[in-house]
Amino acid sequence: MQGNKLKHYFHLHIIVFIWGFTAILGKLISVDAIPLVWYRMLLASVFIFLFLKINKTSFKIKKSSLFKFVITGIIIALHWVTFFMAIKVSNVSIALVTMSTGAFFTSFIEPVFFKRRIKLIEIFLGLLVVVGLYIIFKLDAQYKMGIFYALISSFLSALFSVLNGLFVKKHPASTISFYQLFFGVLFISVFLLFQGSLTLDLLELKASDWIYLLILSTVCTAYAFIASVHVMKYLTPYTVMLTINLEPVYAIILALIFFGESEQMSSEFYFGSSIVLLVVLLNGILKNRKGIQKKLQQVKQSKK
Repeated sequence: MQGNKLKHYFHLHIIVFIWGFTAILGKLISVDAIPLVWYRMLLASVFIFLFLKINKTSFKIKKSSLFKFVITGIIIALHWVTFFMAIKVSNVSIALVTMSTGAFFTSFIEPVFFKRRIKLIEIFLGLLVVVGLYIIFKLDAQYKMGIFYALISSFLSALFSVLNGLFVKKHPASTISFYQLFFGVLFISVFLLFQGSLTLDLLELKASDWIYLLILSTVCTAYAFIASVHVMKYLTPYTVMLTINLEPVYAIILALIFFGESEQMSSEFYFGSSIVLLVVLLNGILKNRKGIQKKLQQVKQSKK
């Protein structure tokens, strides 16, 4: 039993490592952010479609859910576009550390959809994140644009996660993902069409770009999504949350290996980053404690 748990925990680390590698691929691929996301969503939706077909998973959804998937598909498309823009105008380290603010955007968005009060501790932790970002913001102008795009991407990611938290109760996660990817690539296709960029020239890529895009869409998108859903059945949410917080760490280490000096930052960056990452970790620990206390109270009440 313990061996199986360790196996799933190791598998989770591999998935988080793969997510961190996504940023590296975004930097390596020579195409701009919008075509890059178009390729990623198109190829990933094809692979997930094949996965659903092989597993004989139903594609049927309620008509009332269709519009919701259209909206969230657009949100995830814009999230990825701004994420890759952040990487391309600055670097991997800036983008990934700023993306760590997603947990705090969620803390403010979640009460709106789940109708609960905003907690003072969440506001306090959010302010600490602002302090960390302010320290990072004092870097060169080129990095400021990266932080700006990454903050937008982080907000959209938080919004997408909260909305998906509502949808996953009614539909299989793989089906949701397929439709969101499909509508996302449809949205970008319409944008490129109006821009006059949806032409055969879009398919003229370097051989290395095709290789990186295939890895991005299969391993980093389709596989990582399906595998993460599988692993979450065997590990506690707290374990999953703590491990996912290692994504920026993995990505920064990988970026230093792949890109060397272009990823080396000032001491202020690492100080500000440490504040952001430590606050994200503290937020997870506090929420886990509250979750355990709530479960203990429920057990006590059930025994009465």
